[in-house]
Amino acid sequence: MQQIINFVIRHKNFLLYLFLMMVSLGFTVQSHSYHQSSFFNSSNWISGSIYQGFDGITSYFGLSQENQKLVDENKRLRKLLFNQETENKDTMSLPGRSIYTILSGKVIKNSYSDPRNYITIDLGSTDSLKADMGVITPKGILGIVENVSRNYATVQSILNEKSNINAKLKNTNHFGSLVWNTKRFNIVQLVDIPRLVPLMVGDTIVTGGMSSIFPENVPIGTIQKFDLDTAKSFYRIDVQLFNDMTNLKNVYIVQNVDRREIMELQEQTINEQ
Repeated sequence: MQQIINFVIRHKNFLLYLFLMMVSLGFTVQSHSYHQSSFFNSSNWISGSIYQGFDGITSYFGLSQENQKLVDENKRLRKLLFNQETENKDTMSLPGRSIYTILSGKVIKNSYSDPRNYITIDLGSTDSLKADMGVITPKGILGIVENVSRNYATVQSILNEKSNINAKLKNTNHFGSLVWNTKRFNIVQLVDIPRLVPLMVGDTIVTGGMSSIFPENVPIGTIQKFDLDTAKSFYRIDVQLFNDMTNLKNVYIVQNVDRREIMELQEQTINEQ
């Protein structure tokens, strides 16, 4: 207490000056409408700037939660879309029965420069993940789950020389196999498209309906160029991927709940021949 008294005595002239200045400013603001308006406008600007700054900080730290909400909403919408397409194709499908289930996850490791590229995601067997599930992003196809541990899984990327995925031309429904020649990380190849099929640069390539892993019509990319292999009468098509394979974060894992039944039936049919 004594230190406070000593401080006031030591700076009494300066403190008196501040007090009188504040009193005079108060009288000036109250007695002149222009000064009063300017004062309150300045106060509003200062307080508004402070609130805006706090709001910006709060929004920044809330981005992760907002992003997760968007991922969950996209997951729900994709499940509806994939199952709606299935019901539209099959009028005998049971009402309310979902063929595809969707999980959301994140990429924790990605490679794109090796002949056999793999991606690691943060989902595993505890999340009901299994081998041979399809993996896509908001922009398109990514790969197929290959190995699963308790909490993680590796995905065989479409940028893998072993990758072979059923794909088709969106405009004509002619289908072939999507492979990778290991040369460029943004270009894959569509093979086995016959020469009679009309092609144009820019045509869209999507997943075909011959796969029990991916739903039909998941985006893949667009035709960048094509050449005719005259010896085989098939096109060699370069496909520019929609995905930026060097920048992957959020992914969706697609499971066809009927895949096991389909595979067992096909195996039984082959064995009986």
